[in-house]
Amino acid sequence: MRILGIDPGVATIGFGLVEAERARSRLLRYGVITTPAGLPLSTRLYQISQDMNQLIEQFKPDEIAVEELFFSKNITTGIAVAHGRGVILLEAERSGVPVFEYTPMQVKQAVAGYGGADKRQVMLMTQRLLKMKEIPRPDDAADALAIAICHGRSATSLLNMERVFDPRRYDTR
Repeated sequence: MRILGIDPGVATIGFGLVEAERARSRLLRYGVITTPAGLPLSTRLYQISQDMNQLIEQFKPDEIAVEELFFSKNITTGIAVAHGRGVILLEAERSGVPVFEYTPMQVKQAVAGYGGADKRQVMLMTQRLLKMKEIPRPDDAADALAIAICHGRSATSLLNMERVFDPRRYDTR
């Protein structure tokens, strides 16, 4: 399964494409989308929309995983990121690709084995799990890869009965 992980933002949006099978992930591509500072928010959101559409068309993911927002200190920045995240979700929905959302704690748990892991631990585990020579950079791209890994581990788990159970096989009519 091809998974496009997205770390939402407005100035920088991380993306990571992995191939996941049975809780194993293989790196395909990663990087960032950037929007120039100083442009009106509406212009930046439009650019994000266009770039997301292009990523989805180019990579043809089976599923998209997006990080949920976590507000810590700066509510103004959080609101701008929420706008960007909304555009990302809209483009994913428009494309018809199923979208899944994960909290930062869920991502940390899936990648590092501990929901309270720090950023460096998650980045090191992302590097190891994807057999990369170096820690992926920039941070937004590394986060997007971790989100994709998180979804890959969840989606390909044998415990995920929605994917394993096919009711047509058990139809007794």
